[in-house]
Amino acid sequence: MARTALAMMFSVLFSVVVSSPALAKSAPKEPAKKSAAVKKHPAKTDSKPARKAVAKAGRDAGESRSKGKVAPLVAQEKLVRKVTRGKKGRREVVYQRVAPAPAVPLVPPVMTAGDLAGLNLTRDPLDLKSNAALVIDQSTAEVLFEKNAQIALPIASITKLMTSLVVVEANQSMDELISVTEEDVDREKFSHSRLRVGSQLTRANMLHIALMSSENRAASALGRNYPGGLPAFVAAMNAKARSLGMVNTHYVDSTGLSSSNVSTARDLAKLVIAAHHHPIIRQYSTDSKYAVEPGGPMLQYRNSNNLVDNPDWQIGLQKTGYISEAGRCLVMQAKIEGRPVVMVFLDSKGKSSRLADAGRIRKWLENARPTALGRTITAQSS
Repeated sequence: MARTALAMMFSVLFSVVVSSPALAKSAPKEPAKKSAAVKKHPAKTDSKPARKAVAKAGRDAGESRSKGKVAPLVAQEKLVRKVTRGKKGRREVVYQRVAPAPAVPLVPPVMTAGDLAGLNLTRDPLDLKSNAALVIDQSTAEVLFEKNAQIALPIASITKLMTSLVVVEANQSMDELISVTEEDVDREKFSHSRLRVGSQLTRANMLHIALMSSENRAASALGRNYPGGLPAFVAAMNAKARSLGMVNTHYVDSTGLSSSNVSTARDLAKLVIAAHHHPIIRQYSTDSKYAVEPGGPMLQYRNSNNLVDNPDWQIGLQKTGYISEAGRCLVMQAKIEGRPVVMVFLDSKGKSSRLADAGRIRKWLENARPTALGRTITAQSS
């Protein structure tokens, strides 16, 4: 009996000793006293709504952590607490909502038809930036350099060289006035034109600015004013291509705005040789500037190829072209070291890269004076 009483007393004492720390731990703590400085000078702009916003953000973050998630303070903006000194040196706490800097969207590079075909993986000894290129000796039609020259690609405004050839060989009056209409407005690429609807120019002036400055509405008006209209003109372009042996070439319009205008570097060399036979095409394509009066203020046009103003170059014919599917394109006839050559560059990357490629070819021809590669490029007829 005595032992039982002693055991009960020992059990009670043990439970009291063990539970004391737990009771102390669970007892509510007395709130900490604020400093006298804070009591004396309360923050003027530490507003109740701002404090509530911070508290709510803290609760939200705590709830997210309890669920095993990491949550930002605020998705679109966050509160930033700043402590400053106001008038008379008083401490002020300011909460400001700060929006994060807008993310810059990543714009993927435009893939040309040549890139999609994998031509950008082709390397060449001159490190040309054009996906396709061809250089021939005009006197012998022998190939001096080529790179993917047999692949058909969009040719953009190089199309206008065939447009000019068909116009010149149709023997229509060059003095006839041609008007720009709504049909000539670009509804595919929405390209800009300085020729307003209602403008009137002679066929010669339309041809001049179409060749020299790649004026799209002028090229469209030339095709539309062909006997039988634009469909007949496009048919004549394709017939001329076949007669020149341009077997991998196809045209659908007179401007080149459609990516369905396709050709190869080899075919375009034949076109350059044929077009070079016409003095008017040589002159119009290589003039550095030209002014026209379309029924309003005079318009001054400049050549789209800066090399025509370079005295170090002797350019007999040229045409540039660009749409996103085709990249930067250029065809030229020039004399280098007294040697007439035809150069074709398709799908070049960078605004000046096609001209830089022409410079690389010229330097190579001047220094290496390469011989023919054993192939020739000849037109069947002109």
